[in-house]
Amino acid sequence: MSEHRHPLAIRDFRYFWTARLCSTLAQNAMVIVIGWQVYDIARQTMGLKQAALQLGLIGLAQFLPLFALVLITGWTADRVDRRFIARLCLTLLLFCAALLAWFSFRGTMTLGILFSVAVLLGVARAFSMPAQNALAPNLVPPALLPRAVATTAIAGRVGGIAGPAMGGYLYAGAPHMPYMVAAFLLGGSLFCMLMIRPIARTGIDGSRNPWRQMVEGLSYVIHNRLVLGAISLDLFAVLLGGATAMLPIFARDILHVGPAGLGHLRAAPAVGAMLIALWFSWAPLSKGVGVKMLAAVGVFGVATVGFGLSRWFPLSLACLAVLGAADMFSVYVRQSLIQISTPNEMRGRVGAVSTLFISASNELGEAESGFLAALIGPVAAVVAGGAGAVAIALLWAKLFPALRRAEGFQV
Repeated sequence: MSEHRHPLAIRDFRYFWTARLCSTLAQNAMVIVIGWQVYDIARQTMGLKQAALQLGLIGLAQFLPLFALVLITGWTADRVDRRFIARLCLTLLLFCAALLAWFSFRGTMTLGILFSVAVLLGVARAFSMPAQNALAPNLVPPALLPRAVATTAIAGRVGGIAGPAMGGYLYAGAPHMPYMVAAFLLGGSLFCMLMIRPIARTGIDGSRNPWRQMVEGLSYVIHNRLVLGAISLDLFAVLLGGATAMLPIFARDILHVGPAGLGHLRAAPAVGAMLIALWFSWAPLSKGVGVKMLAAVGVFGVATVGFGLSRWFPLSLACLAVLGAADMFSVYVRQSLIQISTPNEMRGRVGAVSTLFISASNELGEAESGFLAALIGPVAAVVAGGAGAVAIALLWAKLFPALRRAEGFQV
């Protein structure tokens, strides 16, 4: 198979890509509406800071299942057919969408229901992400892996662009509509995942201690300075610079643009990210990848500060787009380095650790941002987080010289 062939020319990768696109669209539509409903319901009985705390708690509710299950999910992804895990998780997500649609349609939605579903979403993500991330490299030859990483990211970013906007617009029409559309998309994603043919994969030795096998992924990350530096850089930078968690507050009480404007704000980072992913899917990065990733994290922090200080809606959108582009640059380098340097038989376990770090930087970052906003206010929290992300990029350049010296992706 020619190394110049595009990943989408491969049948099973096309089904995988389509499944990823549909599920990401659905999940982004659901998450944006869940955030809005949590904040809106909380604001009916609470002040701004107390309602912001609820946004932090909803992020924590999604993160805790992933934290608790990280060793089990990685081991499962290396032990069980990765296609089966993905299909099961999509079924759980479909159930969650149907449940939220029902309660929204009846007008009986409560914070308790939203938090319960958030936990289920966390469980589904805990199992699906390691399995799907480990499945993708099995569908393309090694030479196409950097392109496949970028192409897969396009599906995620298209979902990140259209999903929130779709959720915002549909919710403005009827509260149950975004969940109904999400259920339809998840059904399509499940169909595509069912169409992927069996793949050859390396299993785990069944005679060895399962607990020791689970810990191997964590041990591999800790002792590989390049992988540890890349994963932890993303963790701490996004953990501190989690502006997206504050978007319902900015949309409702600072920029005053309502749920439709919230959809635009939520989509803006994905617009910038998709442009970067499109570029890399056709022209993969080849030189100075480590230094460029560190610089991208610095740009991410500066754009976060700009968003926090902005009171003009177009400028806020521009800052979020730059933020998303810089984040995608960092994600592309990190995922390519991890996937290429990790043996196939360990990709599930290493991927589970990576997913934990990603979720910590997202869901736990949302919790941190919500708690900090409850203490010092949303604007100060976003600005301080962006400045912290710049500081992290400078510190990691010194702490992880292997990361700084990374020149390219060695297949």
